[in-house]
Amino acid sequence: MTEFWENAFNNRQEMWGMTPTISAQLATEIFKKNGIKNILIPGIGYGRNAKPFIDNRIHVSGIEISKTATELAHKHYGERLDIFNGSVTQMPFNDKKYEGIFCHALIHLLGDQERKKLIQNCYDQLIENGYMIFTAVTKQAPEYGKGELLGKDRYEVHKGAAIFYYDKESVKKEFEAYGLLEVIEVTENQPMYLIKCKK
Repeated sequence: MTEFWENAFNNRQEMWGMTPTISAQLATEIFKKNGIKNILIPGIGYGRNAKPFIDNRIHVSGIEISKTATELAHKHYGERLDIFNGSVTQMPFNDKKYEGIFCHALIHLLGDQERKKLIQNCYDQLIENGYMIFTAVTKQAPEYGKGELLGKDRYEVHKGAAIFYYDKESVKKEFEAYGLLEVIEVTENQPMYLIKCKK
């Protein structure tokens, strides 16, 4: 996984542009409404989704596996962003508790046990009454069912990047024990769920 993302960011740099996702903007509104002032973004990439939070005076810390992406994020945001260079599977990187966690388009790239561990680790790093928001690709995505089947609803369409496709049932199964509040359908470059939880 490290090699896959390092190559991707090295070759394509800011491959998704600098406009934040719809999900990041929705999460910013949720966090603002609930007075959240500091968040963690696992899988922050080069930081495009940090912008709406930073613009709203929410302090952002991130975790990123690619050194190239980390360097790009520092180039764009400098000291306004704290980034831990490493895999989300190695969380936590510090003993800090966060008021909010925003994890965009990452969880579906992990295997069953890694997904469970990520959700638990994020939940553990939340303060009481803190919010965590995940986004995940749904079975409505055109790639669903294509490529090599690796397990239930998990396919490797591109070499080195397997995707688990969520439905409402799998969201409930994985997140119900972690304060699941609501699931919102969001269309980014593909159909996704925005999964909102409160500790």
